[in-house]
Amino acid sequence: MNRSHLNRDRFHLLGAIALVMALLLFPAALRAQPAPAYVDAERLETLFSQLRAAPDAATAQDLADRIWQVWTTPNDPDITGHLAELTAAMGRGDYATALDIAKALTERAPDYAEGWNQRATIEYILGQYRASLADIAETLKREPRHFGALAGEALVELKLGDRAAALAAIKKALDIHPFLAERGLFPELGPPPTRT
Repeated sequence: MNRSHLNRDRFHLLGAIALVMALLLFPAALRAQPAPAYVDAERLETLFSQLRAAPDAATAQDLADRIWQVWTTPNDPDITGHLAELTAAMGRGDYATALDIAKALTERAPDYAEGWNQRATIEYILGQYRASLADIAETLKREPRHFGALAGEALVELKLGDRAAALAAIKKALDIHPFLAERGLFPELGPPPTRT
């Protein structure tokens, strides 16, 4: 075999290896794509920074309301429609329908944290505490700063009789939102911080 045949064979071998590597890595590259941004992440960063430093309960409540507004105003009209249907069902006390809508929402937009939080809330109302905890965990995977989900976790753990787990959850929530009303369920935590 002459040198040109060897070089050509090496070239083909390297090409085949590159093709195999590309095929093996392609699914991983697809999985590595960032999750869809359903909410304004930059605005959330600013609001969370302000919330942590809020000087009083009124300021904190205003900031928390604005965070909730961002969470519940996704930039996808289909998701907005699901949320409107869910809110309407809850408003008329039809929690079974609301839960069906919430499940459809999390299937349609699995990366949308607030969909999981809404689902967890409905499950809590229905007394489905273990399911609620599972969906709170899904919420926190997508938005670890979700003080509402953390406060909800504390409430669920109290219902299940695990005060230590409830206390751990509320402490995490208070690290993000120091003036949460649920603090009052844990007298051992004392009053909210005083800031000037």
